[in-house]
Amino acid sequence: MAFIDYYKILGISKTANEADIKKAYRKLARKYHPDLNPNDKVAEKKFKEINEANEVLSHPENRKKYDQYGENWQHAEEFEKAKQQQQYKGSYASSGGYAEQDFSDFFEHMFGGASSGASGRQVKFRGQDYNAELQLTLQDVYTTHKRTLTVNNKNIRITIPAGVENGQIIKIKGHGGQGVNGGPNGDLYIQFSISNPTNFKRDKNNLYVDVDLDLYTAILGGELTIDTFDSKVKLNIKPETQNGTKVKLKGKGFPKYKKENQFGDLYVTYHVKIPTNLTAKEKELMNALKNLRK
Repeated sequence: MAFIDYYKILGISKTANEADIKKAYRKLARKYHPDLNPNDKVAEKKFKEINEANEVLSHPENRKKYDQYGENWQHAEEFEKAKQQQQYKGSYASSGGYAEQDFSDFFEHMFGGASSGASGRQVKFRGQDYNAELQLTLQDVYTTHKRTLTVNNKNIRITIPAGVENGQIIKIKGHGGQGVNGGPNGDLYIQFSISNPTNFKRDKNNLYVDVDLDLYTAILGGELTIDTFDSKVKLNIKPETQNGTKVKLKGKGFPKYKKENQFGDLYVTYHVKIPTNLTAKEKELMNALKNLRK
């Protein structure tokens, strides 16, 4: 099997730390993502290599195995056992138990080469797991929708449930690396990176928003129409509403993950706005009101 230099693919040195690896991966993943390079086979191949490299180097234990075994890092334990078995058989052969030619190279035995050993069996290995990052917006994950991903030159149609969290990881079974010698395929792990360009702040299933309230409505009360995440609602403002007052709109928050038609709440905080650029008449009336309060 040809050796793949994952350090070279990410453009980092072998002394790079975890932060360096993460930074390099994100930069390259954005550059070569299939969504930004449609019908570009070179970019697709590069994107695959970047994900493979990150899968290995971003995990300390995997990285340690890779440094010793190269691209066969996932089978490090099997290699060690095979070598120990080979050494044992070699020792037995030197005492006359077996002929030296009975033992094939253990790498050929592991990966399906000409097996001339006593059993002639090929060991099956599970394929490598892949990791990918999918960048979405808060609007994207407000509703359940389908999306096509390109992984290892294959298009995968997945359903993204409403309410997924930033940083959440889901597993797509069997869409990782191909198994060896008929072994099962690995899995694909997708981590969601969710940006929020809205005025709403999200905390799990609840949303929070600040709303400006003019001084006169705050004092006298009235009605105010505001935007929720997907619609508009009319609020009744109580007289003498104070700055910083919070109200809860039940069921107007974010969808609950994999719980159909269930939503969190929306919390609205009023910020009373003091009028500026008062006219002479307005100032006169404000002074009159001030004198009434004495």
